[in-house]
Amino acid sequence: MLASPSRTDAGRRWQRVHEAILRRLREQDQIMWDRACVDAASVPAPAGGEHTGRNPTDRGKVGSKHRLLVDERGLPLVAQISGAQVHDSRFLIPLVESIPAVKGLAGQARKRPGKLHADRAYVSKAHRAWLRSRGSAARIARYGVESRERLGRWRWVVERTSGWLHRSRRLRIRSERRAEMHQAFLSLACSLICWRYVERFC
Repeated sequence: MLASPSRTDAGRRWQRVHEAILRRLREQDQIMWDRACVDAASVPAPAGGEHTGRNPTDRGKVGSKHRLLVDERGLPLVAQISGAQVHDSRFLIPLVESIPAVKGLAGQARKRPGKLHADRAYVSKAHRAWLRSRGSAARIARYGVESRERLGRWRWVVERTSGWLHRSRRLRIRSERRAEMHQAFLSLACSLICWRYVERFC
């Protein structure tokens, strides 16, 4: 179980820890920038609070969504929260823009994936054009075109990482009313996953 962080500036503090571990991985060339994947997972939030809303897929119960962007191997690069009622398409651009500029190798800091994979919830001509303008190829499923089998070839890594995050009881059911506190737990969990990659590959 995750320990409780301090209430003061908790979210930003753990975000800095997360980014520091990403730099360590970058130093060893262990962030796979060729592909990235985005997804979202709903969690109940019975206490309500900031960034919660009625979940249309859970009989209108109050909940939140964990928004996640990972690299090709499932390394969490960005994690954010929103109300459960917010459509996934509204978070594709904020997630990509929030990828930290990770230093650690010679040359300019890297923060743009070569390709971005997403399911049909993110489909939009505007999203595809926006990604192309920033040097990333859009691999977003389209209705009547890509099958679930082809989609899952690359997207399973983000679903696996989401499963790792939700092993923590503090993330599986949100009990914090303050969004900053719940974001702190989310960033802490991402840091722990990243640290496992450090132990394995660095």
